[in-house]
Amino acid sequence: MLVGSNITFRVGSKELISDISASFAPGGLHLLVGPNGAGKSTLVKVLARLLRPQTGTVEYEGVDVSQTSEAELAKRRAVLSQAIEIAFPLTVREVVMMGRYPHFSGRPGPTDEQIVDEVMEHFDVTEFRDRYYQSLSGGERQRVNFARVLAQLWSHNAVDSCRYLFLDEPLTFLDIRHQIDFMKRIRSFTNAADVVTVGVVHDLNLAARFADQILVLNGGRIVAHGTPAEVLTTERITQVFGVEPTMVHTADSGIHLIFN
Repeated sequence: MLVGSNITFRVGSKELISDISASFAPGGLHLLVGPNGAGKSTLVKVLARLLRPQTGTVEYEGVDVSQTSEAELAKRRAVLSQAIEIAFPLTVREVVMMGRYPHFSGRPGPTDEQIVDEVMEHFDVTEFRDRYYQSLSGGERQRVNFARVLAQLWSHNAVDSCRYLFLDEPLTFLDIRHQIDFMKRIRSFTNAADVVTVGVVHDLNLAARFADQILVLNGGRIVAHGTPAEVLTTERITQVFGVEPTMVHTADSGIHLIFN
């Protein structure tokens, strides 16, 4: 379980998020939505301990993450954002292996090598394994980064604590086919009973289709938190985003939003 309590983060005198409290259970996909400047990425970074809040706490399984060493945290917390820039001439497989760095010292072991092969296959980047990362397109690089981040959390054995995956606008550079493909693969990973996943997306239809829980932010505060059907109402979307949707209910994905 991930719990944030009374979190406020400010830059200078400006509060980017204000007195936010929320909990995120394992085994489901929790997505944050809201207009630009709502505080979504800031909240994800605070929950992942990439930013330290001025007030409030973040707890992983009842333990304040501010008291956890970075080395220990890296073994069970991974963050995927937009495609990273790499200055050195590394192959795709070497980039994916970077996700295993917290788990070994010196050289990777057989388990690390096997996990890298598995996650590369999981995200369909095995064909790129010997290509240099810089030679890939933006979308191809992002798929490689998916594999790198999952390699950090991938496990063959039962673990005695939760793993935490944070997604900060991960769909950048991807075409619609790969966006949907990525969301399906993430769902298959986050269904695990020991995985807590919190992410930011802009596409409300993707959030409606794939999220178990949606947290709506506006002005640095939570305005709704619940299932897609509970929070993605015509009134709330109009109020938060300033556009009025037409709701189409479908058999396979629940709600589809059409904007005029």
